[in-house]
Amino acid sequence: MKKFLCALMVIIFPVSAFGGSLWDDRANWFGDARPGRVGDIITVLVNERTDAKDEATMDISKSSTNSVNEGVNGASILSFVRGLMSFSTTNSSVGDGSVERKHHATATLACIVTEVLPNGNLVIEGTRDVRTSEEILQFQLIGVIRPQDVNSDNQINSSLIANAEIAVKGRGTISRTQKPGIITQILQTVF
Repeated sequence: MKKFLCALMVIIFPVSAFGGSLWDDRANWFGDARPGRVGDIITVLVNERTDAKDEATMDISKSSTNSVNEGVNGASILSFVRGLMSFSTTNSSVGDGSVERKHHATATLACIVTEVLPNGNLVIEGTRDVRTSEEILQFQLIGVIRPQDVNSDNQINSSLIANAEIAVKGRGTISRTQKPGIITQILQTVF
């Protein structure tokens, strides 16, 4: 009996000394654990597709006619050149432009809860670097989610993220060859 009481005291004393309880009120015995605290990790399934098409049409025309007058009294020193000095110009410009862009990004990204908003929504942020050959692709994601949108596997689709900022950046050989040279960059800045 003494051993039982000693064992019970060993269990009860640390709990009562720190004012804590053995019972965890946050534990949900019947449902799945949902993220809700800073530091929780959520898996984001990124599946973004954008199709954008810009079209523009331009039609500009301008004409002007210029001639030399004979002067005030009708006689001029250069009256014989008058026929030669009369000229007219017409400028016309027509242009069409079209740009079509298609992007598709698919990734699985683990994000960390960085802030819990007063309404219970969570601010998440995550990055992933993928190295292929001599190229590094960096996925970055920042956004706001609702905890109830996270499924039972602790995953959320990127289409359910509010204020989502998703960026895919590349560094390496391919990115360097696609970047315009310094002279081209200067000319694009000037013109």
